[in-house]
Amino acid sequence: MSYPATSNPIGQPLTILPSVDSTNNYAMGQVQARAAGHGAAWLAMEQTSGKGQRGKSWVTTYGENILFSVVLTPPARHTGYPFLLSATVALACYDFFNIYAGDETRIKWPNDLYWRDRKAGGILIENSFRGKEWVFAIAGMGININQVQFNPGVRNPVSLRQITGKEFDVTTLVKVLCTSLENRYQQLQHNTAEVLLNDYHKALYKSGEIVKLKKANSIFETTIRGVSASGQLLTRDTLERSFEVGEVEWILQ
Repeated sequence: MSYPATSNPIGQPLTILPSVDSTNNYAMGQVQARAAGHGAAWLAMEQTSGKGQRGKSWVTTYGENILFSVVLTPPARHTGYPFLLSATVALACYDFFNIYAGDETRIKWPNDLYWRDRKAGGILIENSFRGKEWVFAIAGMGININQVQFNPGVRNPVSLRQITGKEFDVTTLVKVLCTSLENRYQQLQHNTAEVLLNDYHKALYKSGEIVKLKKANSIFETTIRGVSASGQLLTRDTLERSFEVGEVEWILQ
């Protein structure tokens, strides 16, 4: 099966969906039906089965937040490192949120959006391969904008409205996010992995700090050093350590 390859800027076209099970599911279906290519994006007012990392659900209030997915074609020079595309999307969300929330915005490895010690958003990248060929990716983003009441089971959430005291137009903001995505995608296309990772490290939550992590039944302290081009978290204590996504859990205060 071949997929439409276009040079559209990210967010062109942008489709607004009143309600959908998951913007990632919808986007995947559109690409597989050959009805969408690189740059096509969808903003939902409501997700009935929103997806988060490692099978977690993403629950929000109708029309108050950015629930958004975009089709991305992996740049040929970086097809061996899918994490770099994930880092690109995380940096774009960081750039966008930083405009309004200020410089206390951070990226919590691998790609959660944090403000201080509170979660403002999350990202889910779903890649499609044909054999060993990385054909396309669907990047899903959920960012808290106007919501002020959250499910009690959600740990330390925060929204842009809570941070700034202002209410925002979600459709207007998602267009700003598309510009941030396009800028970072162009950076990925035209620069080395080191350039992108350097920016990622500058925005990395708890970089250079001692944190508590849990692996299996063991909880230990270690210092965050950075992230590798393949997406491993790099830390140091009595040992130099590296962890794959999902291998460790953060123990937050």
